[in-house]
Amino acid sequence: MNAPIVPQVRKAALIFIFITVLIDILSFGLIIPVLPHLVQQFVGGDISVASIWVGVFGTMFALIQFVTAPIQGTLSDRFGRRPVILLSCLGLGLDFIFMALAPSLAWLFVGRVISAITSASFTTANAYIADVTPPDKRAQAFGMIGAAFGLGFIVGPVIGGWLGGIDLRYPFWGAAILALCNFAYGWFVLPESLPREKRTPSFDWAHANPLGSLMMLKRYPQVFGLAAVILLVNLAHYVYPSVFVLYADYRYGWGPQAVGWVLAVVGVFSVIVNVVVVKRVVAACGERRTLLIGLLCGTAGFAIYGLAPTGAWFLAGVPVMALWALSMPASQALVTRQVGADAQGRVQGALTSLVSLAGIVGPALYTGVFSMFIGPRAPAHAPGAPFLLACTMLVAAGLVAWRFARTPAAAHAAPDAA
Repeated sequence: MNAPIVPQVRKAALIFIFITVLIDILSFGLIIPVLPHLVQQFVGGDISVASIWVGVFGTMFALIQFVTAPIQGTLSDRFGRRPVILLSCLGLGLDFIFMALAPSLAWLFVGRVISAITSASFTTANAYIADVTPPDKRAQAFGMIGAAFGLGFIVGPVIGGWLGGIDLRYPFWGAAILALCNFAYGWFVLPESLPREKRTPSFDWAHANPLGSLMMLKRYPQVFGLAAVILLVNLAHYVYPSVFVLYADYRYGWGPQAVGWVLAVVGVFSVIVNVVVVKRVVAACGERRTLLIGLLCGTAGFAIYGLAPTGAWFLAGVPVMALWALSMPASQALVTRQVGADAQGRVQGALTSLVSLAGIVGPALYTGVFSMFIGPRAPAHAPGAPFLLACTMLVAAGLVAWRFARTPAAAHAAPDAA
């Protein structure tokens, strides 16, 4: 379908995008608890060697996404959102089967490379939302995507851990089934959101490479500034996958079960904020103030996490930290106001490259800081230093947002000009 989405089917299209992202996150969440153990199995059970390879896998995944995300976005601007999303779901499903059957570490590595290349749905889903949602409703729609992330990371690791307890390969089969069901569902349900007359006339190689796509952001001064906010926010977020488990064990004595429950609580608060709070705060305060409120709450939350002397104090920071989730839907909504329909895919691809860039830098940065401040040569014993570093990044993001984020009324004219 190439006609614009009419109002009566817009809701159905948004529901599909929500389900698409939710199933993708569930499929990735399924393999989170077992992938390190499968790597460990391939290297003969050596935990030290396995940890090195898990780090290599993570950096490689982010690096490939840094390169391929702009290509995916440009393809969706040229050929439409629907084929890119469907190919992504199909590619992920087949790749999870490939990894379930991988006979060696080298073949598992190849599978992760393919996953990084085919995981296009997040980039294109954001562009899809910009296509089908009025500007004043986009923050709420992006909040829905945030809720999908929260739900996926609550349920996915729990199911993956249960399946992995039976067989380390079972979570990969489960992820494959979810992704292929997503493809089949989308084939029959998903309408095209970008009509032919709004597509780019040819594939734009200049903006399909990551550096070219990032330079394209300079055409839109507010987008360029907000892109810096998104980079800093995502760089701060990488403190969680990098050191949270180590920090919780070192400082509070939380084992895997306790950490799992804490992550579930964090996910529940995230869903509540994205589903219930975002639309109300945006309606009352506007997107610019919502962005700044979210960054302020994130700054306070990271400060509590980094300074909390006990686990109870850390948990007290969870509700405050959850309000940080206000910032991403608001920033995405502000970005989409600045560009036309024919450039949404490329802009979202460029932003996804920034997220991948954060994924390349973040893990080594935070683990290095954590090691430095708990080691025998630490300038001061401060195990919470990584969270305090993330706190300073959000302070910087807040200053940039104060300068570049505009009110919706002031920003609304930009897409037509673009």
